[in-house]
Amino acid sequence: MPTVRNTSRSAQPRRGREVPRAFNFHWGSGQIVEEAAYTGRYTEPTIQLLEYTDHPGSFGIRFCYYNLEGRFQRSPMMIDGDDSFDGLRDALKDTPRLRNLLRKLVS
Repeated sequence: MPTVRNTSRSAQPRRGREVPRAFNFHWGSGQIVEEAAYTGRYTEPTIQLLEYTDHPGSFGIRFCYYNLEGRFQRSPMMIDGDDSFDGLRDALKDTPRLRNLLRKLVS
């Protein structure tokens, strides 16, 4: 899928990253099993559901972002404006487990 650059204020669908895909931290590894993301004006905000394979039954939620060239960024995810909220909310419709966990977080 080609890189999408958003030059307007409206949310664009995210580029296709394969799910599930592996992750590896020094405290554990596993699979990204769900990912909600959209391509915004400057970045691609992303929320990921991580399942640890070396600790069965353990999971985590990562709030992160990619730059518009698709490279993972190692700094805090910033969400700006209504478009970002709308874009992530729409993307979460395709991630039922992640959406349910976030619901628990804010209830």
